[in-house]
Amino acid sequence: MKICGPKLSLCGLLISIWGLVQLSVSLIQDLPLEEHYDTLEMFYDAASDAYYQNAYNCWVAAFIYLITLVLSIHQYRVNKKPPKFQPRKVSRGSMNKEIVRR
Repeated sequence: MKICGPKLSLCGLLISIWGLVQLSVSLIQDLPLEEHYDTLEMFYDAASDAYYQNAYNCWVAAFIYLITLVLSIHQYRVNKKPPKFQPRKVSRGSMNKEIVRR
């Protein structure tokens, strides 16, 4: 079933691949941490929690990109298929005319 055309499916394919490539491990600057912690253990706990949350968000984004990638590949293949052969309906009168012309 066609949902989108060949250009849009190719664009979705490329954007999905690019999105999957861009998902990477978060750096310390990307974590929502406070400026000051009383102990080093409190900092490690907060950083660990923030990394787990970022990892979860990353997995959700990767899953969405993967769904988009699969849908785009499907649509690209559907649009690349040649149309199915549909025999021309010929009435008896037109067949007789073609035979007479030959």
